[in-house]
Amino acid sequence: MNTASPRFAVSRTSTSLSILAAMLVLAPQVHAQGQAADKQETPAHGPSPQDSGNDIVVVGHPPTDFGLLAATASIGGDNLVAANRAQIGDILEGLPGVASTSFAPGASRPVLRGFSGDRIRVMTDGLGSLDASNVSVDHAVVFDALTVDHIDVFHGPSVLLYGGNAIGGAVNAIDTRIPRSVPQRITATGIGSYGTAADERMFAGKIDVPLGERFVAHVDGSWRKSDDLRIGGDLYSPALRGEMEHAAEHLAEEGETDEANELFEEAGRSGRAPNTAARTYTVGAGLAFIDAGGSLGISYQRYDSRYGIPARPAFEDPHGHADDDHDDHDDHDDHAGHDHGEEPVTIDLVQNRFDLRGELILGGLFKSLQLRGGYSDYTHTEYEGEETGTIFDSQAIETRADLVQNDRGGWRGRSGAQYFWRKMNVNGPEAVVPDYQIERFGLFTLQSLGLGSGFTADASGRYETSSVSSRSMSFDRSYDLWSGAAGLSWKSGTGLTLGANFIHGERAPSPEELLSDGIHVATQAYELGDRTLGIERSNGGEAFVRYSSPRFEVSLTGYVTDFGNYIASVATGDEVDEQPVYQYTEASALFKGFEAQASFQAMQWDGGQWSIDATSDYTHASLDDIGPAPRIPPLRIRGGTDLMLGALHLRGEVEWNAEQNRVGTYENATDDFTLVNLSADWHPMGEEGPVTLMLAANNLFDVVGRRSASYTSDFMPIAGRDVRVTAKITY
Repeated sequence: MNTASPRFAVSRTSTSLSILAAMLVLAPQVHAQGQAADKQETPAHGPSPQDSGNDIVVVGHPPTDFGLLAATASIGGDNLVAANRAQIGDILEGLPGVASTSFAPGASRPVLRGFSGDRIRVMTDGLGSLDASNVSVDHAVVFDALTVDHIDVFHGPSVLLYGGNAIGGAVNAIDTRIPRSVPQRITATGIGSYGTAADERMFAGKIDVPLGERFVAHVDGSWRKSDDLRIGGDLYSPALRGEMEHAAEHLAEEGETDEANELFEEAGRSGRAPNTAARTYTVGAGLAFIDAGGSLGISYQRYDSRYGIPARPAFEDPHGHADDDHDDHDDHDDHAGHDHGEEPVTIDLVQNRFDLRGELILGGLFKSLQLRGGYSDYTHTEYEGEETGTIFDSQAIETRADLVQNDRGGWRGRSGAQYFWRKMNVNGPEAVVPDYQIERFGLFTLQSLGLGSGFTADASGRYETSSVSSRSMSFDRSYDLWSGAAGLSWKSGTGLTLGANFIHGERAPSPEELLSDGIHVATQAYELGDRTLGIERSNGGEAFVRYSSPRFEVSLTGYVTDFGNYIASVATGDEVDEQPVYQYTEASALFKGFEAQASFQAMQWDGGQWSIDATSDYTHASLDDIGPAPRIPPLRIRGGTDLMLGALHLRGEVEWNAEQNRVGTYENATDDFTLVNLSADWHPMGEEGPVTLMLAANNLFDVVGRRSASYTSDFMPIAGRDVRVTAKITY
């Protein structure tokens, strides 16, 4: 199969979007005329335009509320406001089964059950972020929490709605930049916050303006700036600090006293992580037509961010190998772990994105047709001081159409099609991958059938064709991917639910796995792709038990995923330019673990209540004949208590992270650490009032912790004590 040219791909998709847009503009009017006699009835998604509320809710995202296939974790409301950070990985890392790459304050992507990168999808309303964050761990995720209503985390069968490559799971943010309702009046929200750990300042605001009964306009903007991150103690891990001190002793023995003293001083650095400052601003606008028969909306966003990359110290070890990641590669890209001589490395990232969302209300077997489309123009420039290094320039298009079925005797579902195209140009002296192009087209279905007596059967399937091409490498290859899942759950009349599912996944190798050939400073290695890699196939399963009563809830999920040919980056034992060579290769692998959570309402009284909760998660991952999989989060246990006193909400929690000594080659173990967090939020004008004030103290005892899922754990610890004040005002 020959990959479509960029011009053809853009033209074809643009034409499709134009046709769909025209259909959506006309169809709601025709449909509304046919329903003129029924205007006294309330539509399924909200009141009609003539109702006093004048508020028609638009369902513009896949409602995967199919029992076993539902989201496994979610965050929204005040919890999302309190957790608001620059990167989505840091926002979600407290949820069960979710860790973070924690590469830097400006670049942090979610890790789901030990999987990251191309094996998970980070989306807005079912479409990808259309950035380069899955290309390398030092690339930021383009994400703005200001316009997000809530964020869902999916595992298992439901991810087949979003992409066959999302074997590890999917994160879907439900966005409101394209309005979902027509308010009765102008509404606005403003948020401001300040955090002490990085002197972080954030201001954001949004406004929705009704334009008659069926149109609504939206405008938003945000600004965030932070300085170098303050940490609770030593910058470098004990293992790395020991290497530095040993190298300093060797320099002293050779008479290099000044260099030895400098290295001793650097080894003892503490207090702040240098070159971790960041600045981000966003501006956005949206316009939507909303009617009882459907909706159509468009939006635009500009995301502009500049952030620093923490650097691994450069020193010569006693064996004559340079520990810096470069020597002869001083111009390498943003990838940290590398001091690039004396110049700090920063990344300047800009994305301009356009989105379309529409829905056509149907009748009979089908409830609605939901459409989504997005186009992104993305540029990512890496600087060493003021000198321009590698530039990533990308254009991407993604569209999807979901046909949602009405519930007919307990049978419901959705089916659809999805298209993705991206062109990536990489220019610079240290481009690890060549220019390339990706094109994917997928068909999917998700079905649920109530069998009676509390039993429900769920199934999903996806076919996807994926192609990767690179003209400069004379490479052009396509893959046919088949994925499917089935599950059965039982719900008693007493709050107990049991369930299990099986999922077969197939993932095409990424361009980085196929075509890499060069020193990648982010991973501190010479990465070598393999053009012969085949489809990565896996078989997995989940089983869960849940119980819910008015005062007590508990959930326990166990999972296992078996790969016949897991694509992994494995050390070969060779070196190129004093860097270890890692070859992408196939190996059998087994990932298994559990997630548990429970909550108990200990006391309740008029105007208040006291409750306690706990969560835990763990992943164990091994590669056959190789050893532990690298960068896997350790066992984590969190316990908390909430006290509600009218409009005042108090919370305290303790989180323990176990040591992680099951590490990959050239990877250092991480010590255990315990975090204590306190928070309070107050609604001075009542729970539904317009003002919310929040105060939080995270990492109260200023401990040093290192995330084992991070490439930079040896020289990028977690934030120290962070006292954060947040105010939210709505109108």
